[in-house]
Amino acid sequence: MAPPSAETVGPLDTVPAEPALKRALQGWLDWLSHEKRCSPHTLSNYTRDASLFLIFLAEHLGYPPGVKDLEHLRAVDFRAWLARLSADGKSRATIARRFSTLRTLFKHFERQGVLSNAAIHAVRTPKLAKSLPKALSVEEALELVELVDVLAAEPWVGKRDRALLFLLYGCGLRIAEALELDIKDLPKGDVFVITGKGNKQRLVPVLPQVSAALSQYLKACPFAQSPNRAVFLGSKGKRLQAGVAQAMVRDARAYLDLPDTATPHALRHSFATHLLSGGGDLRTIQELLGHASLSTTQRYTDVDSARLQAVYAHAHPRAKRQK
Repeated sequence: MAPPSAETVGPLDTVPAEPALKRALQGWLDWLSHEKRCSPHTLSNYTRDASLFLIFLAEHLGYPPGVKDLEHLRAVDFRAWLARLSADGKSRATIARRFSTLRTLFKHFERQGVLSNAAIHAVRTPKLAKSLPKALSVEEALELVELVDVLAAEPWVGKRDRALLFLLYGCGLRIAEALELDIKDLPKGDVFVITGKGNKQRLVPVLPQVSAALSQYLKACPFAQSPNRAVFLGSKGKRLQAGVAQAMVRDARAYLDLPDTATPHALRHSFATHLLSGGGDLRTIQELLGHASLSTTQRYTDVDSARLQAVYAHAHPRAKRQK
């Protein structure tokens, strides 16, 4: 019987692979579903990406692969997969996402003691073409927030990354503002006091989901807490660097097929855009973002010009006088 094609991928039991490997793959999917709480859409993407790789590998090797075959794959084998995707006309973003899935899978297998393969780390995915900045959709922003938890090497790191991105998207913080937070700065209630550019303070409401994400991270963090300790820590217990956060988002956006403008800063951009498109007042959004100028806030929003003009006219006193 011929193996399923890229157009007919179904459940794992239809994929050409030895039973032990299928069981390991199902264990990974169960872990993503029950432990990481991945959405059905994310699980579907992971299943499809892994299945397509195994279909390719069965053709590449000439027989259904097993656990040992994955362990013995060389960099040239992974590059052959990338070459096949490129020859099939897949976009760079799709290729990067599918290889990101493989890295996630192999990382999980290594943590579980199923197999270990260092060759996958030597393979680089194609660079993504730059595109114009654009706010993420609500669905994209939430998927990005949830996915960084799945991709993390350790559970506490996943909770850290999720809490950090929730702060950016749920509170509109700058990445520098979030990373500069100390334990003593965390809100006792439902409002943050944020010190932004020019030492200017502003009040930012804290959503219950943000509070819950922060609480889960702090409980999981292995380092002792003290008032002057940084909230977000790196693997050695020092204050997390912006470059680490940017790399974390870069890995997640590759999986989700998002453009390279989907950065930590884009989540702040999305916070403003979604508030405005939901009927928020431009002046209030200006205060939440900590902008000195209303025109700066206007540049942050990514809605149609008619909507922006209407809100601006309602918020700006000079516009009112011109009516």
